Amino acid sequence: MDQREMVTYWKTIIDTMTDGLIVVDVDGMIVAVNPATEQLTGFTREELIGSQCTKLDCDHCSPRSSGSNFTCALFETKQIERCKCNIRRKDGETVPIIKNATVLVGNDGRVSGAVETITDRRALVTRDKKIERLSSLLSSRNQSHGMIGKSKIMQNVFDLIADAALTDAPIIIYGESGTGKEVVASAIHNLGARKHGPFIKVSCAALSESLLENELFGHVKGAYTGADRMKKSRFELANGGDIFLDEIGDIPLSMQVKILRVLQEKEFERVGDSTPIKIDCRIISATHRDLSGMIARDTFREDLFYRLNVIPIHLPPLRERREDLHLLVEHFLEVNRLKTDKDIEGISSQAMDALISYPWPGNIRELINTIEYAFVVCREEFIALRHLPDTIKNIKHKSSCATAGPGERDRLLEALRQSGGKKNEAARLLGITRQALWKKIKKSGIRADY
Repeated sequence: MDQREMVTYWKTIIDTMTDGLIVVDVDGMIVAVNPATEQLTGFTREELIGSQCTKLDCDHCSPRSSGSNFTCALFETKQIERCKCNIRRKDGETVPIIKNATVLVGNDGRVSGAVETITDRRALVTRDKKIERLSSLLSSRNQSHGMIGKSKIMQNVFDLIADAALTDAPIIIYGESGTGKEVVASAIHNLGARKHGPFIKVSCAALSESLLENELFGHVKGAYTGADRMKKSRFELANGGDIFLDEIGDIPLSMQVKILRVLQEKEFERVGDSTPIKIDCRIISATHRDLSGMIARDTFREDLFYRLNVIPIHLPPLRERREDLHLLVEHFLEVNRLKTDKDIEGISSQAMDALISYPWPGNIRELINTIEYAFVVCREEFIALRHLPDTIKNIKHKSSCATAGPGERDRLLEALRQSGGKKNEAARLLGITRQALWKKIKKSGIRADY
């Protein structure tokens, strides 16, 4: 390879580098850059070459003038390794970078300039912020295994779940659709002694009677037309762990007798077989129905009810725990920020008022869907009333300030009072970010050291 080919070879390497490369002379003038530098800084090659390297406004190792001479920390230290700093793009955006630099020394030992590479670390910064936010999300003191609430009623539920998890007795979870019964069942499993065993879920309302019997009890080969092989039951699969029977109030009476036997005898028979199979699993059930009323109407067996109802856990509907709404909204805002990378700071007071006034027939599940919808349609810093579903934004709502005062300033003061002046906690209570809280504090004229 001759000299000309060698120059072309190295130019190709430099031009295809993904990191920016900048060469400066001893006076700090830029003498060469590669295309990656142009892309990262927003300046063209022509705008950079011949300019002082201060053009990039680096906040570390910045060149400085000493009398009539140019000096730079790099020429004193000779080398910079993996320095995290920031430069400013042509459009004014601050870009976090990693800088590596070294001086250029000629054969005579004299410094002739310096070369540096700059690596864009915006993706890394975004990732670190996500990790920090996710860590904050998971470590909230108002959470318990996926459930969120600071209200007294929810704190009592959390305590009961923790106590119930330690027993092998049957547990039944009552609650309207969307209140999180499956989340509670999972929490009980994860907190209990059987957490290393299987956790088998069965949706009793989703299956016909014959399919449900087949799932719960299995069958032997030849039990019916099409049964060409033996099928294990869900009870067998749950052996050593927990089985969750969701919507057990929807099970027909004929099936209730068989489940009663499992509870009483810890055994069952597969469809088409008469051999008893012993099992060892805890039964956790759930229903949105009034089982006592069903007993009165002879649609649910009383003896099965008493077997299931050893440890009842009642989940309140969202409309009965409105004091948790701010916390829940902030949580689901953060979840959607992490999922979508959308920079939505929070929710407006008017939109929050609508959420507080809404009766939430679909409970937590409906709230999750509402925030996800708002994130899809919102293109601004704050979710406004117009970004909410029609069923919510068209409802006549009362101001949420009724609990905190006649205006936003009073809401801020109330949140700060409840949080003991802790800004992060106050922001959580209001369903906004800490930065948004500071803006509102400044706008409302509240002392920053409140």
